[in-house]
Amino acid sequence: MKVLVVVDMQNDFIDGTLGTPEAQAIVPKVVKKIEEFDGEVLWTQDTHSDDYLETQEGRLLPVEHCISASNGWQIHSSVKAAIQSKHPADDQLNGFEKKTFGSLALAGRLYPEVAFGDGIEEIVLVGLCTDICVISNALLLKAFMPEVKITVDASCCAGVTPESHKTALSAMKMCQINIENEGVTV
Repeated sequence: MKVLVVVDMQNDFIDGTLGTPEAQAIVPKVVKKIEEFDGEVLWTQDTHSDDYLETQEGRLLPVEHCISASNGWQIHSSVKAAIQSKHPADDQLNGFEKKTFGSLALAGRLYPEVAFGDGIEEIVLVGLCTDICVISNALLLKAFMPEVKITVDASCCAGVTPESHKTALSAMKMCQINIENEGVTV
C-alpha cells in the first residue's frame, strides 16, 4: 500500500498571510498528484488558536496564521476538492490538525499499519513548507518507520524561500528520505 500525505496546503500558506508565489505555483501540481495517486490520501492542517502570538512559535514567528476555522486555516479549495474526490466521507480518519510542525497523530495512525497490518511500502509527502512542516513530518515518519520508503516530491513542495527549500531537500536526503522530481521547476 502507498500513502500520500498532503502537508498544510492551506490558504494562509498559499496566498494568505504567509503565502508565496512558489506556494501558489505548486497548487495545480499537488491537485494532479492527488488525482493520479494510487493509494490512500491523508492531509495535515496547521491549526492555531486566538492566543497564537502568546505561544513559543508565535513569539518567534509573530504572524498570525491558520487560526482555527478562519479562511486562512482552510485547505485550498482545489486541493480540498481533489482530496474529497478520493475520500468523500473519511474526513475524520484522514485529516490531522496539528499545533506544531510535525504530526505525532499522523505517525501514530500509520505506524500500526506498518507494525501489525497490511504494511505500507511507501509514504509520499507533498505540500508546504518544505523547510518547516514537510521536513518535520518526513523525519518524524522516518523515525517511526525506518524501513518504510519515505519520499518527498520536490515539484509539489515549496519552502519559505527557494534557498531554504533546497536546503531542506538536502537535509532530508542525508536522512535517507527519497527526493523525487528535484530538478522540476515550479
